[in-house]
Amino acid sequence: MNKLATGDYIVFIVYFLIVAGYGLWIYFRKRAARESTKEYFLAEGKLTWWAIGASLIASNISAEQFIGMSGSGFKMGLAIASYEWMSALTLIIVAVFFIPVYLKNKIFTMPQFLSQRYNDTVGLIMAVFWLLLYVVVNLTSILFLGALAINSISGLDLTVCMYFLAGFAIVITLGGMKVIGYTDVIQVAFLIFGGLATTYLALNLVADHFGDSGIVHGFKRMTEHAGDHFEMILHRDNPNYFDLPGLSVILGGLWIANLNYWGCNQYITQRALGADLKTARRGILFAAFLKLLMPLIVVIPGIAAYVLYQQGSFQQSMATDGTLNPDRAYPVLLNLLPVGLKGLSFAALTAAVVASLAGKANSIATIFTLDIYKRMAGKTVSEEKLVGIGKLTVICAMVLAVVIAPYLGIDKKGGFQYIQEYTGFVSPGIFAMFILGFFWKGTTSNAALFATIGGFFLSIVLKFSPHWFSWSFLEPIGFAKLNDAGVYEIPFLDRMSIVFVLCVLGMWGISRWDRSRGVQTKGLDVDRKLFAVDRGFAVGALLVCGILVALYTVFW
Repeated sequence: MNKLATGDYIVFIVYFLIVAGYGLWIYFRKRAARESTKEYFLAEGKLTWWAIGASLIASNISAEQFIGMSGSGFKMGLAIASYEWMSALTLIIVAVFFIPVYLKNKIFTMPQFLSQRYNDTVGLIMAVFWLLLYVVVNLTSILFLGALAINSISGLDLTVCMYFLAGFAIVITLGGMKVIGYTDVIQVAFLIFGGLATTYLALNLVADHFGDSGIVHGFKRMTEHAGDHFEMILHRDNPNYFDLPGLSVILGGLWIANLNYWGCNQYITQRALGADLKTARRGILFAAFLKLLMPLIVVIPGIAAYVLYQQGSFQQSMATDGTLNPDRAYPVLLNLLPVGLKGLSFAALTAAVVASLAGKANSIATIFTLDIYKRMAGKTVSEEKLVGIGKLTVICAMVLAVVIAPYLGIDKKGGFQYIQEYTGFVSPGIFAMFILGFFWKGTTSNAALFATIGGFFLSIVLKFSPHWFSWSFLEPIGFAKLNDAGVYEIPFLDRMSIVFVLCVLGMWGISRWDRSRGVQTKGLDVDRKLFAVDRGFAVGALLVCGILVALYTVFW
């Protein structure tokens, strides 16, 4: 039944009061001091390692994971967990190689990095691009999908859900990064415990269906009746191969998607840019451990729903307009939770959405205020004025998202995999621009512009080229496969790998040509000593790697 009971509302109101009350307490504690831009946007020096780690996860996990990734678990199984488990290893790489470079060069925003490394034109173009992407795509998607998920669980009106989520996020975001960071700790606690409650229910439902009891028996029955859903590396004959093309998951395009997301994304890196290196690294390592836990919360319930569906359960509940919709898996399970636990899981989903909205809105405000408005206003503008502009930007961005989200057809475009594929149109070029900007001082601004613009057009060409000519010659090496339409298509993760290589080669050639004409470059101050880690971080990183090796060995 798509309705919350009184007990569920009580649990949810307690969650709301705890988060809002804690956020207000932090806000009024720091209000006495004059707030600078670094304090408001980055919480400079004020976030602990555990707050940074929790905020990274809270900002990352949203409706597309709870709903979309559970749907992918229903459809293709544990293989989709590679996005989460590979992220754990990616976070360690970012902590070791990316964050030290940012902190050493006093980087506070990603457009600032591009302006400092290349030129103002590159920085301004990317600032505008990121603003459009964050507002029109990310903010609207998080808001609408979150409202849709909450509507399907609670029965509340969709528009009411959108206004509530937007308003709640604004209240948190106006307090600045310090309020976001520390309230995210509470959000993650609700997210994890509420998510685990749903997983517990799902495993017990499977066990009960087969006459057993307990989550261990439930998991065993899942592996027996859906063995193909516990393969991490998909074979070429798997119908989901286009989404996760075999070894490309651990050797190819997924690295580009993850490294771009975790290392070159204002929305994510902002949490660590205000801390010292030791604190930032420990926070990112904590996030890596939490990432290892995420598939248990967002993928296993989807597989459980698949097993029960195959056994005849949820036949009507899993359908949308008479057609099976895998993205219905998580809401269907939530609606089976008992009173109280359903409220807790409802709070967990709300926490995930609100935390992501707050983090995204803060990043939008940071980029607009520091990279666009401050540049236009000049050096005379006061810190107080900049903070005020940032807060106004938060409100404007959220209002704009509420207004346009219903008209974008977000609910008709699929779940998690759709988001990943179309983000992949820009990821290869942006990552190439960043990685060469980090580690090759000879990279020129013209090369960076080629990667940004050229990488996007190369992705478009490779996406639609199967309609013009055949890629069958790539099939023997595993970079093409016959799709349902009878044409040879390049899986999107492989497409990202190809575009990334072409961007790097293009940047190398353009940079060599520019330098032969006397073009000067602005290389960063990068010393190998920056990448040295302390013993505690090294031990934790090795533990994460060991767990990943064990997981892939068991579920290969």
